[in-house]
Amino acid sequence: MSEDSTLSTSRTLPYSAQEVYRAFASADLLAAWWGPDGFTNTFEIFEFTTGGRWKFVMHGPDGKNHLNESVFTELVPDAKVVIHHNCLPYFTLTIELRPVNAGTHLTWNQVFNDAETARAVKQLVGSANEQNIDRLTQVLNKAASQR
Repeated sequence: MSEDSTLSTSRTLPYSAQEVYRAFASADLLAAWWGPDGFTNTFEIFEFTTGGRWKFVMHGPDGKNHLNESVFTELVPDAKVVIHHNCLPYFTLTIELRPVNAGTHLTWNQVFNDAETARAVKQLVGSANEQNIDRLTQVLNKAASQR
């Protein structure tokens, strides 16, 4: 994994690895938090299995629609989700979950096919990834409060 083509972030969430993994495995939960602030999602295909397809449209706050097609290339329950994005910009996203005393340490590594693409999208995607994790935390907070 080349540093020049990788965008990374990590955060400790006050939830179990099972709860965080479920937020990826559940189409309803994932649709509620995936993407940066102001975006919503419509899932056309969601096959949460290794080799399964994930095709969806992200609806931006500006009214634009963004078609996304990906494949789940590796799934380790409560530990790891690897997604290969099969349309521009091409990348592989690896999310690793590690139990810690305070909950789960989430590591988010997005490896683009080339350093040029990573540099071009770094500012936008870097903040979008942080918003994504913020939204994940909000969905987990809501789920916990409904128990």
